[in-house]
Amino acid sequence: MDNLKLISDYYHFSEVFDRLIYSKKNQNNKKNSFENLKKEIEKLSTIYNKNINNLVFADGSKNANLMIIGEAPGSVEEKMQKPFVGDAGKLLDKMLSSINLLRKDTYITNVVNFRPPDNRKPTTTEINQFFPLIKKHVDLIKPKIILLLGSTALETFFNKKYSITKIRGTWLEIQINNKIYDCLPSFHPAFLLRQPDQKKFSWVDLKLIRDRLAKINSVYG
Repeated sequence: MDNLKLISDYYHFSEVFDRLIYSKKNQNNKKNSFENLKKEIEKLSTIYNKNINNLVFADGSKNANLMIIGEAPGSVEEKMQKPFVGDAGKLLDKMLSSINLLRKDTYITNVVNFRPPDNRKPTTTEINQFFPLIKKHVDLIKPKIILLLGSTALETFFNKKYSITKIRGTWLEIQINNKIYDCLPSFHPAFLLRQPDQKKFSWVDLKLIRDRLAKINSVYG
């Protein structure tokens, strides 16, 4: 009994107990924050006459250094309720593999979380409606790097200031809640499926991501 009391006193006086409680509270708060974000996004389902079961939220690790943001889910993604699982997703997996990354090593989502009619590109109005929520999503993940795939993701954060063909492969900065995020625009895998000759440029971009992640890992371990 005395030994148990000594152990209990140790945990309390060494602040280990407080740290454990604090960590658990943080995990619960983060879980609640993600659930609240989902509920906010669900409210936008009416834009496309969808229901909450059509929501395609995200995939991957919430602790990832690399956050990947695409355009919107397609029919396969809507069915599976995961982003980038169709043909474009398979290509993305290969692209990540080429720089020794697995899907589970990253965090993947889209600007728009519901499939637009006929898989069309989201309008500027629709993008603006989702914009506050994708900012909240980034703020929750707090990635070291953001990979913006395609013109819609680029437009979301930079309006129409840049053209994806001219700015891809160039490091830019996104500011959310006084925090600066390094981001790299690159071609969307769906575009690469239509224009395979452009893959050589995406490979250049992927190497930039690889090298930046290597530097981050050397600093943070």
